[in-house]
Amino acid sequence: MFRKILFTILLLSPGIMCGRQHAKNVIVFLGDACGIPTLSAASIHGYQNPRALYIQLMRHIALSETSSSNSWVTDSAAGMSAIVTGEKTANGVISERAPVDGREGVPLKTVLEYASEHGLSTGVISNMAMADATPAACYAHVDSRKKFGAIFQQVWTPRFGHGVDLVIGNGKKRITDALNAMGIDLEAQLRSSGRSLYPSIDSIPSDARRLVVLEDNPAFDVAAATTKAIEILSKNKKGFFLMVEWDLHPSKPEQCLNTVVKLDHLIEQTTKANSRDTLVLFTADHSFDFRVLRGKKGSDLKLPAGPNLAEAASKDTANRSDVAIGTSHAGEEVLVAAEGPGSEQVHGVLSNTDLFRIMLSAYGWKPDTTAAH
Repeated sequence: MFRKILFTILLLSPGIMCGRQHAKNVIVFLGDACGIPTLSAASIHGYQNPRALYIQLMRHIALSETSSSNSWVTDSAAGMSAIVTGEKTANGVISERAPVDGREGVPLKTVLEYASEHGLSTGVISNMAMADATPAACYAHVDSRKKFGAIFQQVWTPRFGHGVDLVIGNGKKRITDALNAMGIDLEAQLRSSGRSLYPSIDSIPSDARRLVVLEDNPAFDVAAATTKAIEILSKNKKGFFLMVEWDLHPSKPEQCLNTVVKLDHLIEQTTKANSRDTLVLFTADHSFDFRVLRGKKGSDLKLPAGPNLAEAASKDTANRSDVAIGTSHAGEEVLVAAEGPGSEQVHGVLSNTDLFRIMLSAYGWKPDTTAAH
């Protein structure tokens, strides 16, 4: 009798037989400028072991090339736009096809906007300005990443869906100034759209649903913001999409490597708590000119010291440091690591545009042929 019941369950559940399960949620962790050399250096710095980070040991890993439509080396605008829209664009452009012959670019629907249209809750978190390239690419469409006011205005005037629900991060003064210059009252616009503006993560009330937190805090707590966002977004029974960025440009090398370790801890905690029904994905929008040139095993890396990286590197004539760090982005592939439903699609050498399709497929959705119009 038991065998008959089991057979009936399997027969009626093709997803079980095929080992398929769609993700209810997707969380993307984006290490801005976190190339593979930076990951390796962070692992050595933190553990004296080149493969001790959790993300290096996640179940499914791949490489992703990061070029933009007009350059082998992308900026964050084009890099993140490719990840969230599935189409390459030019450096400096946010989630739209690059303008041609002076014509206006065509908006490209993002995975966040797909989630919004499907009734899911959505959020973006960053220790950078919330109208800067990486978070902006998730919810806005403009021909220049410099248009802070026009970008942030799309929080409450979305091109697709009902707009991003949670915006938590830095950039308060720059965003407010840009909107004021356009004659826009930020708090009034948010209120009229059903959102509330809060000055800090700690000030968010327990019953909040749609909100913006803007700080100007060099020590912005990405981990606390992520915990709070998941708590709020999880109240939607349909699921959610969340993007979490942490800036990892190595202008302060030791701080950068320590931050990689902190981000790795956050990813591990989030994955272990959520991966049963959540695709958790880590990647970078681009790499950076960071190389480990020497160093003794069992010892920490000797890093350039000084408040200014370029100056410290130029004075390092006696080879005191074990690393060489330039001042620009780099074009080599970056790591993609994933666990949870849909993570089995992460393997081999990918294009940054493939990550969009992997996320959509994890949800069980297909790209909309009318998504760009």
